[in-house]
Amino acid sequence: VQLQASGGGSVQAGGSLRISCAASGGTFGYYAVGWFRQTPGKERDIVAAINWSGTHTSYSDSVKGRFTISRDNTKNTVYLQMSGLKPEDTAVYYCAARRVRYSSELYTNEHEYYNWGQGTQVTVSS
Repeated sequence: VQLQASGGGSVQAGGSLRISCAASGGTFGYYAVGWFRQTPGKERDIVAAINWSGTHTSYSDSVKGRFTISRDNTKNTVYLQMSGLKPEDTAVYYCAARRVRYSSELYTNEHEYYNWGQGTQVTVSS
């Protein structure tokens, strides 16, 4: 499956933004998906993850309560709704996917994902 992240942009602190990860070339419903972010010189960190059915989610402590991951398998798309944005949320955001066998599977380690999108830049100004 190929992934295409979109929706990034510039926003002021406290604002909201929704980024999307669209899949093609496969049945997205059989994939667990994660959103990661990376800033220059730093490692890529998990932001949020979701299982294939959307019933299980996981968030990093830094975004918990502000970001929401969701998916619409009929549209082959996973979303990351970001609210209460802070300058430290500025990063390139990547989506990643991994085909799973069981619906409860969810992954938060970047090395557990096999398919990656190209990234979308999110910039939050103070």
